[in-house]
Amino acid sequence: MHCHEDLICCLSCGMILSALGYLIHHKTAQTSYGRHMGLPLPKRMVPAAVAWFLQELPALLVPLLLLLTSNKASSVGRNLLLGTFCVHYFQRTFVFALRSRGRPFPLGVMVAAAFFCSLNGSLQGHYLLHCAHFDDDWSADCRYITGLSLFYVGMGINIHSDYILRNLRQPGEVAYRIPTGGLFEYVSGANYLGEIVEWFGFAVATWSLPALAFALFSLSFIGPRAFYHHRFYQEKFKDYPKLRKALIPFVF
Repeated sequence: MHCHEDLICCLSCGMILSALGYLIHHKTAQTSYGRHMGLPLPKRMVPAAVAWFLQELPALLVPLLLLLTSNKASSVGRNLLLGTFCVHYFQRTFVFALRSRGRPFPLGVMVAAAFFCSLNGSLQGHYLLHCAHFDDDWSADCRYITGLSLFYVGMGINIHSDYILRNLRQPGEVAYRIPTGGLFEYVSGANYLGEIVEWFGFAVATWSLPALAFALFSLSFIGPRAFYHHRFYQEKFKDYPKLRKALIPFVF
C-alpha cells in the first residue's frame, strides 16, 4: 500500500491542535463520565465493561486488519505495532474492560471514544506499516531501547494502578475510597501517569510525528483528569494524604 504522507501529516497536526483545544475547553470541567458526570444524568447509558470494550476494540482491530492486508510492511514497523500499540489495546480490551467495575458510560462519550480509537488505530498502523523508514540497526538505537523501556515501565504502572483501583470496590459497588499502594502513595492519578509514560515511550521508540501527536493528545486528555481526580479526593476525604500530588510525584 502507498504511504499517504500528506494525510498522515494533516491528521497528526490535527490531533495536536485538538489536544490544545481540549486543554483550553476543559480547563474548568472534565468529560462527563465516571465521577465527573453532572446532573441530570444522560438518558442513554452503557454498562462500564461494555463501553470500555466497544470503544477500545477498534484501536486493536484496525491495526490488525491493516497488518493482515499489508504485503510489504516494514518488519521493524510491524514489530513495533504488534509489540506496543496492539499489546496495549489487547490488554485494555480483553482484560481491563471486561474486569471494569466503574459507573455506566454515556452513550455519546462511548461513541466519540470509539471513533477516536478507530482513527488513531488507522493513523498509527498506516504510518508504521507503510510510511516509517527504519535502519537495519534501529533495534540497537538508543531511542528504540529507551522508548521501549519507557513504554513497558509505563504499561506496568498503568496495569498495577488499575488493579489497585479495581480492588477498592466489590462487584456492584460505586463508592469511592482512597487508593493506596504503588505510585498512588505519591500521586492521585497513578494510572494516568503510567499511560502517559507509555505513549511518550512509544513516540520515542518510533521517532514519529503520529506517535508524538498521540502522546500529546493523551497528556492533554488524561493529564487534567488526574488533576480533577486529585481535587475530588481532597474535597471528599478530609484525611486525604497532604503530600500526595496529582500526576507527577513531588512536583504536580
